Amino acid sequence: MGALTHASLVEYLLEEAFEVAETIEAGHPDGELRGELGDVLLQVVLHARIAEERGSFTFDDVARGLSAKMIRRNPHVFRPDGSLQDSFPATVDEIVQKWDAVKRAERPERQDPFEGIPLALPALARAQKSMDRAARAGLPPAQPPVQSRPIASEDELGELLLAVVHTAHASGYDAERALRSAVRRYQERVSGQRQQE
Repeated sequence: MGALTHASLVEYLLEEAFEVAETIEAGHPDGELRGELGDVLLQVVLHARIAEERGSFTFDDVARGLSAKMIRRNPHVFRPDGSLQDSFPATVDEIVQKWDAVKRAERPERQDPFEGIPLALPALARAQKSMDRAARAGLPPAQPPVQSRPIASEDELGELLLAVVHTAHASGYDAERALRSAVRRYQERVSGQRQQE
């Protein structure tokens, strides 16, 4: 495995993850999904093997760490010994509140709700994640420069986004870069407002 490195494998990990998403979204058969998930798991195995060769960690360490994290972050589902709780929260909101509380307790130094959102996410995914984090933190939403009517469906939203990208392209702008910049400005603005309070 001498030529393989974590860095050289990143593109394949991302590609395999996108193939899983495409398989799910296109409604392909479960057998195809199983194969695509196996391809993602292979990437995890390869990264763990590279780390093991350096004496850093093993695949078993990854699995044990994941198990401990899931038990720790889901006290509404698991007891500390990993067995299931007798009852579960009634609503998704309760589950999200418990999850957020556990994550805050794990990282009390994290004050910025946007910390930990990967910079490498595509701009649209980063914007979506930022809006979710802002809403959960009680921060104001991004305000559109032009008021628009409510969107009736995901198909309509997709057509609107495609039209925005077309308009950006026709005007010589990079839609991905423009959205990344807008997300960064939004995060800085609302984080600054929060610190002033």
